Amino acid sequence: MRLSLFNLILALIWVIVSGSFTLLNLVFGFVLGAAALYLIREQVGTVGYVGRAGRILTLFLLFLYELLISAWRVAVLVLTPKPDLKPGIFAYPLKVDTDFQITVLANMITLTPGTLSVDVSEDRSTLYVHAIDCSDPDATKADIAGGFERKIMEAFQ
Repeated sequence: MRLSLFNLILALIWVIVSGSFTLLNLVFGFVLGAAALYLIREQVGTVGYVGRAGRILTLFLLFLYELLISAWRVAVLVLTPKPDLKPGIFAYPLKVDTDFQITVLANMITLTPGTLSVDVSEDRSTLYVHAIDCSDPDATKADIAGGFERKIMEAFQ
């Protein structure tokens, strides 16, 4: 958190020095600050900072990809004259363990068309998910485990 704040301060300094107060220039200053922190990573202890930013970016790109694919699948289901849907709720065993990681996973599942996070068990070991087509819950569980959950654990552990 401290390094993110320092990077933001570097970006704000860049905006002030350059004299261009635009969002694009702020983002450029943030990237420039991250590059500067990368160059001096051993001296200031930022070895994992840039790597984590890259892992968070890959998580975001995976989310966008899954969003597009699932939106396409739901559109096809909706436009099918007589869809063979089997909606249902399945229990997904969680590997993520912090409240933040569980929240990120549940929100990504909910924001993806065709699925909805319903509840988390009291012991935070199971997430209950509603799927518009629950004909193969094991495949859906495998998709979540190999996609969202794996990338969340890489980015935030």
